[in-house]
Amino acid sequence: MSSNKLYVGNLSYSTTEEGLTELFTQAGTVTSAKIITDRATGRSKGFGFVEMSTNEEAEKAAEMFNNFEYLERNLKVNEAKPQEKKSFSGGGGGGRSRW
Repeated sequence: MSSNKLYVGNLSYSTTEEGLTELFTQAGTVTSAKIITDRATGRSKGFGFVEMSTNEEAEKAAEMFNNFEYLERNLKVNEAKPQEKKSFSGGGGGGRSRW
């Protein structure tokens, strides 16, 4: 594993960042835990990210918690991929009707 940042999917909507931190501490030192929420509603989107202090701890956490049942959900844990930059060029639309 080349990164110490993990993607954690299939989270229960009742999962808290504190709970996620507490869970992943079993694999090592958690430097951050973030649950992604909807901007409009503030409700969890069901996934988040956990950053461990070392790559080795991240690897251990991924092994320990991938398919691990937490709050009645089987977690999906793997190495986080870098976020792609969103492009705002192109996209069509903008055409005007000729009525």
